[in-house]
Formats: sequence, C-alpha cells, structure tokens
Amino acid sequence: MRRRFAVLAALTVVCAGVELVAGRGMSPAAVWDVVGGGGDATERHILLQLRLPRLLVALGAGACLGVAGLVLQSALRNPLAGPEVTGVTPGAVLGAVAATGLGLAGWESPLAVVVAACGGGCAGAALLWLLAGRGRGDPAQTAVHGVLVSAVLGGLTAMVLLVAPGELGSVVQWLVGTTEGRVWEHWHLLWPWALVWGVAAWSLAGPLTLLRCGDDVALAAGLSAARARALALLCAVALTAGAVAAVGALGFVGLLVPHLALAVFGADLRAALPGAALTGAAVVCGADAAAQVSSRLLAAALGSGRLTLPVGALTACLGAALLLFVVRRAPSRSF
Repeated sequence: MRRRFAVLAALTVVCAGVELVAGRGMSPAAVWDVVGGGGDATERHILLQLRLPRLLVALGAGACLGVAGLVLQSALRNPLAGPEVTGVTPGAVLGAVAATGLGLAGWESPLAVVVAACGGGCAGAALLWLLAGRGRGDPAQTAVHGVLVSAVLGGLTAMVLLVAPGELGSVVQWLVGTTEGRVWEHWHLLWPWALVWGVAAWSLAGPLTLLRCGDDVALAAGLSAARARALALLCAVALTAGAVAAVGALGFVGLLVPHLALAVFGADLRAALPGAALTGAAVVCGADAAAQVSSRLLAAALGSGRLTLPVGALTACLGAALLLFVVRRAPSRSF
C-alpha cells in the first residue's frame, strides 16, 4: 500500500512539473531558471503569482472532487453516483451563478462564491433527499432521482444565464470548469476548507464501509444509517462546493476518480479516501497540463493568437469515454 501511494505521489509530482512548464509566456528553460532563484521580475511574477497558485488550486480541487465522489458512491451504494449526477454540483453552480446575478457575490470575491456554492449544493442535496423519500436506501431509485434533480438545476442555471446575459456571460467558461486566472486568494480559501472537510470525511471511513454493505448490515452493527448517511452527504456537499467555487464544474472527475482509487487501493476506505484525494489531484493537474499544451498546439495550427481550452472540457470528453466502460461493468459490480 505504501508503494502504491509512493507511485501515485510521484505521478502527481510529474503532472505538477509538466503543468508548471506547459503554460504560455515562459519557456521551460525560463521556468527552471526561476525555480533555481534566477529569472527577471516578469518571469518570477508569471511563475510565482500565476502558474503556481493555478497548480495548487487544480491539485486541491481535484482532491476535493475525488473524496466527494467516493463518499457519495459509498453512502448511496451506487457506483454511478457522483457530484455531477446527484444534484450537488449543479446546485453549487446554480447557487454561485444566481448570487452573481443578484449582485450578492462576484468572481473577484472567492469567499462569497464559496458561500453561495455551498448553499446551492446543500439545496440540491436536500432536494434529492426529499424526492428519494423512503427509497433513500435504494441505490437505483436514488440514482434516478439524482439525474432528475441535476437536470432541473441545470435548467434553472440556464434560465438565470438567459435572464442576465450581460452580467453572467463571462462565467460560461467557469460553468465548463477552468483553472484560468486562479490566484493565491483562491488557494488560501480552498486549502483550509478542503483540509477540514477532508479530515471529516476520513473520520467517517468506518460508517461509510458499513453503509457500502447495506443498511441492514449497518443497523446490525449498531450504526444509525440515516444519521451516518446525512453526515456523509454533508461532507460530500461541502467538498464539492469548495471545488466548484474554486474551478467551476469539472465534469466526471468526482464520478470516475473513485473507481480508480478503489481499483488501486482496495475497498478499505481508510486507505481509499486518501487515495481518492491523491488520484483526483493527479487527474485534474494532469488534465490541466494537457489542456494547456493542447491550447498552444491548436492556436499554432489554427493561426490564432490566443486559444484557451478549459480543463473542464477535456475532463468531460475523457470522462464520457471512461463512463461508458464503467456502465458496462456496473451490473456485475458489487460493493
């Protein structure tokens, strides 16, 4: 297990190194020059004030989504549950966008966006909780209600964008998911939020393991399934809201990273939850590096001076392909 963590940590470091040298404005040689203490003022500003916080935010957001996805899949006993299809991510997006449209929050104020996104995510999860009713313990029924809730919340977000296109048109890229323009303020808000709720989620590893086995097993072991599931959903909502407020709605990260973490670290959530955090960080960081490299190649091929490919577009395309594989295996998958 230690070897697996070491290998994954090394992969994350490699992805981080690639992301630092993949952006515009500096050559790889200039990056290493600044890392070694050299470089001019402009190069140091680009690396230390733009690229480094962007890298850290990508790592933190990926870790949040990875843990949130594993918590949701364990609490709901559904391998296709994730922040994107349980109303959590769409609710967080709606909360942030609506608050921006009403003038209560702005993208220059990350703290206000975090609060708005958390409120929206809680509202989306609560709506799913109410609709599921007595069938909350049924994974299939919960998944169906989650898709419906996500569709409704996505439609409401589109309506808000149509009502105030002048004010909210600039956040369309954020709705897809992007790390562009992330600065130290975003990171200073994200890391304590992620740390607190990540530790809270890890402390629920035992109850989540029982929930994965079914409510009957949990009750036989003396666990209040409803209370444990509510606490787990709260952790998942908070982690998702923090990630959404920082980088937007990154598609399929919270849905597919848990499958990778379980495949590598096994069903013991005491190891799988930290593994999901590290896997999510590596996936988002690697995807962001790939998005930056692809943006430069596409700009050169199309003769465009500046072309930006959001990392959310890349994760959505790759995630959709992987989701087909997961769906084909889902009928034989047991928890």
